[in-house]
Amino acid sequence: MKALLTSGLLMIFLGLAFPSFAASVDTNTPVNFVIKVQANDGKGNISSLQLTTVAGSFELDTLQKSSVKINNADIPTTLKLSGTLTPVDDRKGVLKLYLGRTVPYVTSSFNGGPAGVQSSYSQMSVGLNSTFVVTFGKPLIVQVDDSGEVSVLVTREEN
Repeated sequence: MKALLTSGLLMIFLGLAFPSFAASVDTNTPVNFVIKVQANDGKGNISSLQLTTVAGSFELDTLQKSSVKINNADIPTTLKLSGTLTPVDDRKGVLKLYLGRTVPYVTSSFNGGPAGVQSSYSQMSVGLNSTFVVTFGKPLIVQVDDSGEVSVLVTREEN
């Protein structure tokens, strides 16, 4: 018991006399980060998606401009951007990212009589799920295939 009391007093003394032994206090002020995803289809068509967030988790669900036509019906497709941004220092961070979309597809068709052919459909979710080290202000190509490339740019916004 005496040893426990002595070690407790020693830690208090060290914390007061030598601040490096005391618990550190995080005095960093929060900053905004802009995450921009850009897709180039290889034919000169560029599309992008951008959001502003603080460090931590983020999630964005939105509709694409174009839809898919199934039996004269326009079926919307969605885009999803979610993940976690963890700054390592003022220049770099770790970005865990999911970038995906839904793709509608026909599951069955039948003759609806005077209404013509009718179809039922489902939505399949496709996308990229990975973790990257990003340098703030420098684009990073995260996917390249026959249909183009996708890059991510994370910038730090000082307020």
